[in-house]
Amino acid sequence: MADRKLWSYKEIAAHISVQPDTVRSYRKHGLLPAPDLVEGGRPYWFADTIRDWVTRRPGHRGGH
Repeated sequence: MADRKLWSYKEIAAHISVQPDTVRSYRKHGLLPAPDLVEGGRPYWFADTIRDWVTRRPGHRGGH
């Protein structure tokens, strides 16, 4: 079953144990997948989108 919860920078940062600013930097440098939704100018990603990205990103340490 798909996890359709929307995650902001804060939730992504907590998931990969970094600061939200680090996640913003990843996006700025094209290292994050495109947001699944942009609302009020803020990007959001489905939890499954991020979990899939974590398994494929260079240097990944497994995530949580």
